[in-house]
Amino acid sequence: MLLRKRKVRVTVTEQLREIWRQATHGGGQAGGAEKNDLAAGKEAPEAERKTLALPSILSPVNFPGRLLPKPTPMNLRRFAETPIVRRAINVIKDRIAAMDWQIRVRRGVRPGDVAFTERKLRALRRTLEEPNAVDSFRTLIEQAIEDALTGGFGAIEMEPTGDTDRPAMLWPVDGASIRINARWDGQVDTPRYAQALPGQLESSAVDLRDDQLMYIRMNPRSFTPFGLGPLEVAFETVNQFLSAHRFAGKLAANAVAQYALWLNEATPTQHDRLIRWWQDEIEGTGRVPLISTQQKPEVLRFAQGTDADLRLAWQEFLIRMVANAFGLPPLMLGLEADVNQSTAAEMTDEAFRGAISPLAMLLAGHITRDLFGKCIGWREFEFVFNELNARDEETELAVQVQLLQAGVLTVNEVRAMRPLGQDGVVQLTGENEEQGLRDLET
Repeated sequence: MLLRKRKVRVTVTEQLREIWRQATHGGGQAGGAEKNDLAAGKEAPEAERKTLALPSILSPVNFPGRLLPKPTPMNLRRFAETPIVRRAINVIKDRIAAMDWQIRVRRGVRPGDVAFTERKLRALRRTLEEPNAVDSFRTLIEQAIEDALTGGFGAIEMEPTGDTDRPAMLWPVDGASIRINARWDGQVDTPRYAQALPGQLESSAVDLRDDQLMYIRMNPRSFTPFGLGPLEVAFETVNQFLSAHRFAGKLAANAVAQYALWLNEATPTQHDRLIRWWQDEIEGTGRVPLISTQQKPEVLRFAQGTDADLRLAWQEFLIRMVANAFGLPPLMLGLEADVNQSTAAEMTDEAFRGAISPLAMLLAGHITRDLFGKCIGWREFEFVFNELNARDEETELAVQVQLLQAGVLTVNEVRAMRPLGQDGVVQLTGENEEQGLRDLET
């Protein structure tokens, strides 16, 4: 008796669904390995990432529904790779990423009221210094700042681990793939964000709660859930600059002469002989050409051939507009024509106060509120950058000396403000404090 094998037909939709499931959940092999590890007594991973590391973004497609995608991400990122915009982004991003930072007890909270303060501080610092198996704090924060400056959609996924020595893990997320639930009711269990690819249905998107995603919005507005990045403001300006730059490049690289030689009464034969003679005997040799004709040849000039033809003044104006969009002085983008020694320091301080400091404070607030408060639940701690309120060294020293002379501060308090510390320092009082004051002034 022959047994017939039953054929199972799988539709294209089911195949695509299976491919997507394997891409998002690691496939059947990973699941089997995980079950074997659990059966062997091995510990399961502390935290599992939900979002995709590098989602494919084909085109900005907008689908109606409760999840709203950010428009035109690819054009913004393409413009972010041009020299002028790249310089503006790096001025802000590299300065913030290189700042020294600390985690401290929040203002208004007494350290004695917090249990295991030192242990929790070490755990939070380890969480930020080692956010995941690949990134460090700098690489993590640079990716978030890059997306925030490009399109106002910096995003970091947060997942609690349950480990007191490392309470959470962080991963950078492609902010352009994040859609926002415009109907979020503010409840903790209601998904506020979702990661979805263009063309993907909302039912297949990866839902994220408010305590699972840190979404950095620059220039938040009331009529839209999305932020407004500096590059979005300078979109048209950058487009015009690239057009002017291409025109100037083609004009400068054009080898055609901007003038011609006109012979009044030359026959076609004489005209061809003159061209061949010029190309064979004169062009490229450096010789002095000698022409004998009945009438003097006339030179016809087509253009002046100066820098005005390159529209350099227009390009300089566009660079200033890009600098204004990022809150930077034109000095930071290479325009040094109107800068002297007395104004350079003022422009540098303006860049720090107008572009770097606000974004750094925004990041610190998100880390304090979203990571420490919502994800981990330790609301008694805060994240701060140490260099935001830094003043000039001479001004800082003069202020500290005046406070010491007035008796407002002691020498030990001043040492605590500076990178000197208080370990092993004896409290100075009376004559010793006066001697310490004279040493500080010296």
